[in-house]
Amino acid sequence: MTSDSQTGASQSARIGPFYVTQGIHNLRDYGGYAVTGGGRVRSGVLFRSGQHMEASGEDLALVHALDIRTVIDLRGTSERAGFPCRRHPDFAAEVIAYDGETSNSPPHEGGGGAVVMTPAKARERMLAVYTRMPVNPAMIWVFQQYFNALDANEGGSLVHCFAGKDRTGIAASLLLHVLGVHHDDITHEFLLTNDAPTRAILERQSLPRMEAHYGRIEPEALHNLMGVLPEYLETYIKEVTRDHGSLDTYLAAILGVDGPRKERLRAKLVA
Repeated sequence: MTSDSQTGASQSARIGPFYVTQGIHNLRDYGGYAVTGGGRVRSGVLFRSGQHMEASGEDLALVHALDIRTVIDLRGTSERAGFPCRRHPDFAAEVIAYDGETSNSPPHEGGGGAVVMTPAKARERMLAVYTRMPVNPAMIWVFQQYFNALDANEGGSLVHCFAGKDRTGIAASLLLHVLGVHHDDITHEFLLTNDAPTRAILERQSLPRMEAHYGRIEPEALHNLMGVLPEYLETYIKEVTRDHGSLDTYLAAILGVDGPRKERLRAKLVA
C-alpha cells in the first residue's frame, strides 16, 4: 500500500532525478542504477542534497513527504551553526552529525587564503579537498556512521553537506560502489550535480561571501568550485587505492563495510 506521504512525494515536480525546490540545492534521488548480478538500486529511499537553511514551506513539505527516517549531515559544527537547517513541524528523523569540523576552509566560506581564483587555482583547490578527504578523521567517522545507519535503520535516508556535491558526492559514490553499481554509472551520478536545476540557489547562498574574499570569479573557475569534475572523484579513489590497494579494502578496513555488511546493504537497497 502506498502511504499519503509517498504519494505526495511522487507527485512533486521533478526534472529527472532532481526535485524542484525553492531553497534547497541539488535535492535528488540517487537510486535506480543497475547493479552487477541483476537488479537495481531502489528508488525512493536514497536522497542527497545541499543544506536546508533557506528551505521554503513547500520544500519542507516535500522533504517530509519523502518519509526520510535518517539524515546524515556531513557539515561541521561551524557550518551547522552558520546555516541551520529548517525542519518540517513534524520532523522526527534521526540526525547524525560530527561534533567538530569536517572540512578546512570550504570553498563556500571563501577560505584558503587571499588568492586570485583562476580556473586552475579553483581546480587545484578542489583537488586538495578530495586528496585530504580519505584521511580526514572527521570524514572517516561520519562516513562510518553513514554506513552504520544505512545498515541499521529502516526507511529513507538523506545525506547532505553544504552544496551537496563534494562530501555528499563521495558518500553517494561509496554506497553505490558497495551496492555493485558499475564505475561508469557512479561517475554519471556524481557528475549529475552539474545538471542541477537549482544552481541559482547555491550561488545566492555562497557567491557573495566567495567574491568578498576572492573578488570577481570568472565562469570557468566558478564551475570548478560550484560544480564537479570527473577527476575529483578519481582523485579520491586514487588516494584510497594508493594507500590501501583497493577501494573495497578501504571500505572494509577503515569504514567498516565488510563482506557481511555489504550483503545486508545489498539485500536492503537492491530490488
